[in-house]
Amino acid sequence: QTFTGRRFFPTSPHPEDFDILDIAHSLSLQCRFNGHCLCFYSVAEHCVRCAEYLELKTGSFMLAFWGLLHDAPEAYLGDIVRPLKLYLPEYEKIEENVAKSLIVEKFKLPWPMPPEVKEVDDVLLATEKRDLLCPNPEQWKISVMPLQDRISPMTTDQAMTAYTHAFNRYKVWADKEINGELEKKSK
Repeated sequence: QTFTGRRFFPTSPHPEDFDILDIAHSLSLQCRFNGHCLCFYSVAEHCVRCAEYLELKTGSFMLAFWGLLHDAPEAYLGDIVRPLKLYLPEYEKIEENVAKSLIVEKFKLPWPMPPEVKEVDDVLLATEKRDLLCPNPEQWKISVMPLQDRISPMTTDQAMTAYTHAFNRYKVWADKEINGELEKKSK
């Protein structure tokens, strides 16, 4: 059962099963890095930061909307840390099926995830590693530089509000961009 009282079946998702309040609420309460950071930092905030940086970097509301939703399946499936996912091909299939139902069918975004979203996800990962994890001399395989600005995490309520506001903003403009009613913003 979800936050809004809906039933959700992970192996048989339908577009009508998804609710943005469920996504925003759940992701605002999930901590990045499986909780192994110096302070609480939500998946919702991570997604908002990805969306904002994608808009700034590309001028595309569609890409920003994709960035906001890229971790939305975690609201229904939970998160599994990146190194472990490599060993769970069945989980990855379920996650992809939920993503397609949510992102493609519900919100009409293109599939697969655009490479710009993955790149910005990695930029945020590098920034989060620098700002939110204890120092570790071991190098990660991240080929991008972190953002200049440092992260000061939001509260869970702030993250939920930021996520829902970003959703409302990006959905309207992404729909217009996808339908050809809007030129991509200049960078």
